[in-house]
Amino acid sequence: MRNIAGIYKTYDIRGVVDKDLNEELAYAIGRAFAIVTKAKGKTLLVGHDMRPTSTPYTAQVIKGLTDEGVNVIDAGLVSTPLFYFAARKYDAGIMITASHNPPEYNGFKFMKEGMPFSFATGIDKMEKLIADGLPKPAGGDTRVEEHDFLDEFLTWSLSFLKTTKPHTVVIDAGNGMGGFTYSKMVPMLKEKGITIKQLYFELDGTFPNHEANPLNLETLKELKKVVKETEGVTLGLALDGDGDRCVFIDEHGEHFTSDLAFGLVAKELLKNEDKATVIQDLRFSRSVKELVEERGGTVVLSPVGYANIKPMAKERNAVIGGEISGHFFPRDTGYNENTMYMLFQVLNLIEETGKTLSELVKPLQKYAFSGEINNKVADADATLVKIEEKYASLPDADVMRIDGIRIEFPTWWFSVRKSNTEPVVRLIVEADTQSEMETKRDELLALVRS
Repeated sequence: MRNIAGIYKTYDIRGVVDKDLNEELAYAIGRAFAIVTKAKGKTLLVGHDMRPTSTPYTAQVIKGLTDEGVNVIDAGLVSTPLFYFAARKYDAGIMITASHNPPEYNGFKFMKEGMPFSFATGIDKMEKLIADGLPKPAGGDTRVEEHDFLDEFLTWSLSFLKTTKPHTVVIDAGNGMGGFTYSKMVPMLKEKGITIKQLYFELDGTFPNHEANPLNLETLKELKKVVKETEGVTLGLALDGDGDRCVFIDEHGEHFTSDLAFGLVAKELLKNEDKATVIQDLRFSRSVKELVEERGGTVVLSPVGYANIKPMAKERNAVIGGEISGHFFPRDTGYNENTMYMLFQVLNLIEETGKTLSELVKPLQKYAFSGEINNKVADADATLVKIEEKYASLPDADVMRIDGIRIEFPTWWFSVRKSNTEPVVRLIVEADTQSEMETKRDELLALVRS
């Protein structure tokens, strides 16, 4: 098979349709996953998103699995949170999705024993197996059964909602899989007094309205506008293409970073547990750590990426884990993403405190935060060494070598890490004041670009 090593990513397999991916490869991926996970005789779950090639790729993945003697539960059309919910009952699973990527992409996401199956835990073996040539199929008697998990998922998700007062929420699904799950939740929420104003709930893998990536702030423009123009809105919510990430918009139509939403929910969960742990990626604002510690919790920093954070959260029995991209991993959901859970926790908190979302977030917005700045470099490793040499020896420097380097000082900190897939370093700077943040940011950027 042709050399397509570039599609084997840290957390999944992903590439451009007809250039990197085709049905032949989808079949090989199904077989390779079955072989690497020793799944013969077991039952695996398969589901897919709404992209045009997801249905034919799913058929080939299922054929690959059954040719290796694996029984398959076909969950059909699913969001990633729905897939994770269903997959907990089975030995492993494959979801055909390219998440928030543009329409020309597709991909394959894997789960084993309730946790992500990543490059470090087996995708690397799949890559080698496919490149070297698959052996003769193992064969065996198998069965394929279709099963719809949506009602069960929605009923379970709704159990986390405790509000009794009316609320209006504007949700932008970006024509992705969030529209599939939330559209059926709409009448269930109506009975609870919650009105959902829908933006782009129609499934369309060509993403005709905007990119389904809420980290791109351009995609939030219409959501913000609708929130501002609609009377009595409690908050807005933006979802990504496969429905596992969410970004909150306050009642004034203003965006804030997802680490602050994490802080609000973590604070609420810590009420019920003394000395609990939370896991957060190393890019979170210092204000979140301070909030958690005020509640008696312990913060553990993790390398970026759900394949790192989820296992760490499970191992430490954390109440929640999360990353700044809008992935959240609560213990209540088996450390799997569920944007409904996050939405309901925030609504519960608003009702319980009697405060608006902007009032809840404001105390956490006390530092100047640069956001993540990407920079192309000739040599990412050499760039990190150069930065560490300059800053690690400064007075009061607290150096952490987690996914690159993070160095903290009394009034500011920065994180710089390299991309796993391209010659890019990613920089974040936070400081007590805007002027200090800008000074340190520009100083670091000059060093990176020199």
